Amino acid sequence: MTVPPSRPSAGTVSPGPYDQLGATVSPEGVDFAVYAKRATGLDLLLFDTEADTTPSRVITLDPLANRTADYWHVRVPGIVPGQLYGYAASGPWDPDAGLRFDPHEILLDPYGRGVALAPTTSAMKSVVVDPSDYDWEGDQPLGRSLRQTIIYEAHLAGFTADPNSGVAADKRGTYAGFIEKIPYLVDLGITAVELMPVFAFDPRSAPEGLVNYWGYQPVGFFAPHQPYASRPGVASAVGEFRDLVKALHRAGLEVILDVVFNHTAEAGADGQTISFRGLANDDYYLLGEDADYLDYTGCGNTLNTNGPIVRRLIVDSLRYWVEEMHVDGFRFDLAAVFSRDETGQPMADSPTLRAIETEPALAGTKLIAEAWDAAGLYQVGTFAGGRWSEWNDRFRDDLRSFLRGDPGMVPAIMDRFLGSPDIYGDKDSAAGASINFVTAHDGFTLNDLVSYEQKHNEANREHNRDGSDHNLSWNGGVEGPTDDPEIERLRRRQIRNFLALDLLAVGTPMLLMGDEVRRTQGGNNNAYAHSDPSTWFDWSGLDRHADIHRFTKGLIQVRRTLATVLGLSDDHDFLDLLRDASYQWNGVAVGQPHAGDESHSVALTVQADRWAMYLIFNAYWEPLDFELPVLEEVSNGWQRIVDTSLESPEDIVPHLGEAPIVGAGTYLAAGRSVILLVARQLADPASRGSDG
Repeated sequence: MTVPPSRPSAGTVSPGPYDQLGATVSPEGVDFAVYAKRATGLDLLLFDTEADTTPSRVITLDPLANRTADYWHVRVPGIVPGQLYGYAASGPWDPDAGLRFDPHEILLDPYGRGVALAPTTSAMKSVVVDPSDYDWEGDQPLGRSLRQTIIYEAHLAGFTADPNSGVAADKRGTYAGFIEKIPYLVDLGITAVELMPVFAFDPRSAPEGLVNYWGYQPVGFFAPHQPYASRPGVASAVGEFRDLVKALHRAGLEVILDVVFNHTAEAGADGQTISFRGLANDDYYLLGEDADYLDYTGCGNTLNTNGPIVRRLIVDSLRYWVEEMHVDGFRFDLAAVFSRDETGQPMADSPTLRAIETEPALAGTKLIAEAWDAAGLYQVGTFAGGRWSEWNDRFRDDLRSFLRGDPGMVPAIMDRFLGSPDIYGDKDSAAGASINFVTAHDGFTLNDLVSYEQKHNEANREHNRDGSDHNLSWNGGVEGPTDDPEIERLRRRQIRNFLALDLLAVGTPMLLMGDEVRRTQGGNNNAYAHSDPSTWFDWSGLDRHADIHRFTKGLIQVRRTLATVLGLSDDHDFLDLLRDASYQWNGVAVGQPHAGDESHSVALTVQADRWAMYLIFNAYWEPLDFELPVLEEVSNGWQRIVDTSLESPEDIVPHLGEAPIVGAGTYLAAGRSVILLVARQLADPASRGSDG
């Protein structure tokens, strides 16, 4: 970087305040403040365009006038929102001591509200943003309880990037394009969108010729990703993200952000210097005895999350996204890192987790932990604090093992369906603690889970070494796509089985974008580096797999409405059916469950005063005849809501008033099927046709 001499501007540069980090717009200009404890000198660099490699103006900060304790600060009059800027920090270059100052590097502001990335240069710039310049029109986070939540994990760009989305070319893959597809999500019935990372990230963190599509390489924790805007400029990104949140809220949908506070795009010792390591490397990262980067994330570095500087950064970022961006919650990537101390060792009491839980601005938000890290620290069921929910990977793995016919899985499936009480305790706590999922961005899609037994990641250019080998998948007899109608019929049934168990179990269900239309990645279970049709939502699936879409939509409707249909008050939800009733596990005979290794099926009776449910989970490959309970209090007979062995539209009848009566005695459950029967007492049997 060539540094020109400072040049005058309108007004006189002054020290300004030091107690608000980042770039803060004021009537007097813009106040800049940044933490750089061991820097011996600091320059504020101002740029005219994103592609510039040379600043148009350099403001050298005086250590006596522009430094207070460990904070450098300056007020610059005559500049406005949209100004591009960065820092250059001087100090010791001593990597063995954890110091990596290089005055030739252009550094992002860790608290920058905007990040500009020009495709023609490697240097990113921070951008001055005025967060007060927006009309929220009375919008507020929705505050829906987890008990009433159904999460849909989506990639912001991938949802509308395909031309068959019907979104105009200039809006595909953008915040604005996502808005156009909100009616689809409302019609599907989900209640919350969990967006994969939208914090500014480095798309170049991928093998040569590929792109970091997922976004798990953050460079800024306060800035929405600028390339997701439909119009140029960082201001457009901030405004369009807010437009999206406001539109989702108006449609009754919450916004949960997948946030990555465990590492950054600066990677390890051979990585690039973007921001943190050039300002305060030894404060931002976990370093070993020789100042080598401790890697508990699989990405080359680990943020020092329990150090005071990073702890404040995390809480300030979360507060910003709630107060200024109106998001409803967060899913924390590799959250077990928060339980590592400043030497990397696990700790019983994390000050950062306590700070997040007790921050008043976050009191009404959803906090969801991926309660493990990449170095073996596993905390599902033991994650600290009282407000956290967790991605329940044991739910995922046990459902996969059960439905592919593994022996000895009946006891596990009994626990998983009732909210994993063996992990989380009683039913009440389990209802909020367990985020139930079968698939997520990391791993096979649901279609690929029933179509491939091996990962096929050759396109990632890592010789198929990347991605997990522990998939617990089953292809039904043929690897990959097939024209065999019997195998296709089996795969459709297995997909319905997974969806039924996920959406009917106690806990908070999560669906992966496109599973409802059998989105495939061709067997790639680590498709982080592909932004192309192989990872995008394929909207033609709505026609090709209309049966699975209808089944998913019907299950969601059952979960959201069945409690009311059965006579509970409007403030009750599906979980109340299990919480407020008695239940009994059964085998093919009532009250006689078989939980040995040779058993592959189980049934559940849930009964209250005037209604009952009977669920059959048959992972056996042959039909089994299940005895139905005799219910004296319920005189209307059993009605079939779900039978995954039947083809559409008989596979699900979400309106109880239209559900067929199956009679008493027994129910023949086809091999590899899930069944839901409902019975209720009617004061006026003639009224049954109007329900639903």
